[in-house]
Amino acid sequence: MPPRTKRATAEATKKRPESSLEDEVASALTWLKRHATRRTLEGMARYAIPSDHALGVSVSDIRVLAKRLGRNHELALAVWDTGVYEARMLTSFVDDPARVTSAQMDRWCRDFDNWAIVDTLCFHLFDRTPHAWAKVAQWSDRREEFEKRAAFALLWALTVHDKQSADASFIEGLRLIERAATDERNFVKKAVNMALRAIGKRNPALNAAAVTVARRLADSPQAAPRWVGKDALRELTSPSVIRRLEARRGA
Repeated sequence: MPPRTKRATAEATKKRPESSLEDEVASALTWLKRHATRRTLEGMARYAIPSDHALGVSVSDIRVLAKRLGRNHELALAVWDTGVYEARMLTSFVDDPARVTSAQMDRWCRDFDNWAIVDTLCFHLFDRTPHAWAKVAQWSDRREEFEKRAAFALLWALTVHDKQSADASFIEGLRLIERAATDERNFVKKAVNMALRAIGKRNPALNAAAVTVARRLADSPQAAPRWVGKDALRELTSPSVIRRLEARRGA
C-alpha cells in the first residue's frame, strides 16, 4: 500500500476531532436516555416545562453526567444544537464561562422556550461570563417572554453570585426593573419581582433603594407593577431581612 500523501494525512487529522465530538455527543445522549423516566417526564407539566423535546431526566442526574464530563466548550455547543431539553440543561454545567461569547449568548437566548432553561443557564453559566452585565441591559428590551425573562433572571443571579460589582450596577438594575414591571406576562413579571427582592437583600444601601422602587410600584394603578411592588415590600421590609442586613452592616 502506497504511503499516505501529506494532504490525505492532514484531512484525516482534521476529521478525527469532529468524529470524536460526534461520539461524545452521542454518548451523552445515550447516557441521558438511560436515566430518563416516565415519571420525571410527566412531572414536567406540573412546573410549566414543555416536554415536546424532553426525555425525562432529573436535574440531579444531569449534574452527575456534567461532573463526569467536566468543562468542555466544544461539547456544550454541539450538545445545545441537539435541541433536547436535558442536553441543553447539561450545557449550563459543562460549558466554560471564559469561552462563552456574546454572540453565543444571544443565539442561545433566542432559543429559550421555558423558564427552567432560562434560569439554569443564567445561574450556572451566563452570570459567570464577562458579558453578563451587558446582556442584562440588552435583553431587558427583548419582546419574547423567555428572552426578556433572561435579563432579569441574569440580574437576579448576579445579585447572588457577583461579589465584586459596586452598588451602581445594581442601582441601574433597579431602573431596568422599574421599567419592565409593567409587563404582565407571568414569567417576566416573576423574574422582575425576584430580581428586585434579591437586590434589596444584598446590603442595607441597596435595600433602601429597592424599597423606594417597590413603594412606587406598589402605588401603581396597573396590576402588574402593583403586584411586583407589594410582593417585594413584604420581604424587603420584613424583620428577618432587616435583622440580617443589620448584622451584615455590623460585620
